[in-house]
Amino acid sequence: MRRVAWIATAVFLVLAAVAGGFAWWLFDRYERPGPLIQTAVVVVPKGAGINEIAGRLADRGVIDNAVVFRLGARLEGADTGLRAGEYAFPAGASARDVVDRMERGDTVVRRLTVPEGLTTAQVITLVTMTPGLEGEIGLRPGEGTLLSETYHYGWGDVRADVLRRMAASMRETLTELWSTRAPGLPFSDPSEAVVLASIIEKETAVAEERPLIAGVFINRLKMGMRLQSDPTAVYGLTGGRGSLGRPLTRADLADQSPYNTYVIDGLPPGPIANPGRAALEAALNPAETDALYFVADGSGGHVFAKTLDEHNRNVAKWRKIRKNQ
Repeated sequence: MRRVAWIATAVFLVLAAVAGGFAWWLFDRYERPGPLIQTAVVVVPKGAGINEIAGRLADRGVIDNAVVFRLGARLEGADTGLRAGEYAFPAGASARDVVDRMERGDTVVRRLTVPEGLTTAQVITLVTMTPGLEGEIGLRPGEGTLLSETYHYGWGDVRADVLRRMAASMRETLTELWSTRAPGLPFSDPSEAVVLASIIEKETAVAEERPLIAGVFINRLKMGMRLQSDPTAVYGLTGGRGSLGRPLTRADLADQSPYNTYVIDGLPPGPIANPGRAALEAALNPAETDALYFVADGSGGHVFAKTLDEHNRNVAKWRKIRKNQ
């Protein structure tokens, strides 16, 4: 009996030593710096299990031993909590570092910038072509309902959700700015301010000019003068699908589109683009000016005039500049 007990004890000690040695080996391999010599980006798809994740990481050289990764994650209780997404693993990241990063969901944050003045059709094209987004657009948002700014997203985010965020940002921004609008503006509701802001956005790319152009249009609206804005005529011809691709003609300016402010009074029936915050601010807090006209000055900006005679002289100068160009 003593001999049996001694043998059992010896076997137990050997097994314990082996188990301890294996645990030490596993801990050492799990904690030691990984094989990466530079940052590697890996996309983990939704629904991927621990085996598939380990295989992807090993294939990309993020880890050098898939077994160590799987066992380590399971011992930590993290094997079912690794999140899908796009990860940027730094050079030398250990298997533990990789598990911790994926358990936190510390994914790559991407940026989508929507330039000011894009039509909704153009924004949808931009979102559709943006890498990493998924899903159908679904119902198309209305013109002028999306705020032009920079949005953050992660790989696998849904396109329709990104558009909903853009619409929510527009609603929140418009509510904020409407509450601080200048008195006496000729708007019956915030939607009319968006219409004017969209025209301002298309008229100039010079930030400093936006309030002054807003002031000109506000003056015209109050006096009952037609806005006579080229971008509205273009929108009426293209339906917001893109650039006209040529200069406007006399026939274009006589087109009977409800958006053509050369033939209609007041504002068009809706926005002609998606404005940014600065254009909305300009529409709701325009510069005080007695100018009623403006025309391009040949340098990317505009020259303003109080009278038609002064404006006609400015137009003649612009035509000479354009001819020389």
